[in-house]
Amino acid sequence: MKVKRKIIEINEELCNGCGQCIVDCAESALEIVDGKAKIVAEKYCDGLGACMGGCPTGALSLVERECEDFDEEAVEELLKSKKEVETKQTPCGCPSSALQTFAAPPQSPCQAANKPKSMATGQSALTHWPVQIRLVPASAPFLKGADLLIAADCTPIARASFHEDFMAGKVVLMGCPKFDDRESYVQKFAEIFASADIKSITSVIMEVPCCGSMRGIIDQAMKQAGKNIPAKEVVLSTQGQILS
Repeated sequence: MKVKRKIIEINEELCNGCGQCIVDCAESALEIVDGKAKIVAEKYCDGLGACMGGCPTGALSLVERECEDFDEEAVEELLKSKKEVETKQTPCGCPSSALQTFAAPPQSPCQAANKPKSMATGQSALTHWPVQIRLVPASAPFLKGADLLIAADCTPIARASFHEDFMAGKVVLMGCPKFDDRESYVQKFAEIFASADIKSITSVIMEVPCCGSMRGIIDQAMKQAGKNIPAKEVVLSTQGQILS
């Protein structure tokens, strides 16, 4: 049934595909298609405009026009189906998702001080498995009291010295805010922040616009968990230089 009401309109020329609006939309009414934000279906958009505030380019606006009426029951079904898909996608019993904790091989201060720069990245600083955000349960023992490193998937490829520069003493979680489900990230981090007593958060992202939504995911998860965790962000260029 069509009615005249307020609904979100997206200016595709201004939209840079960062995905922040998807994080801010509690109804999951938006998705990224071919690098641009789109309304999944008119009935999912409540017309309140919560997605507008975080848009960095002003691509979103509220307009009043004839469209499908907002359907709260349909939204509940959509959110339920997304949750079921997320649950099915979480492997159970697969060796690749089995929790592991291990220490990096011991190294004396003398060895570390005299290591040639060319060999600086030859030693892995990883102390646990798995590392993908979707695969790590909030109850993982290595998360307890951790200094958390949240890394966008492309960052360790862009920066050759990633292990040396960022991973020492930290528990790393990796993911892509552009291609993975952002709401599932918010829920996962909210669970971790609420239960794991995280000491600090360092996020490392790329300079590309889609990576910027990671900060919104982290902020929203902290609000949802009722936590205020010390956090800093490092932005890398596409050639691995630290920009900020």
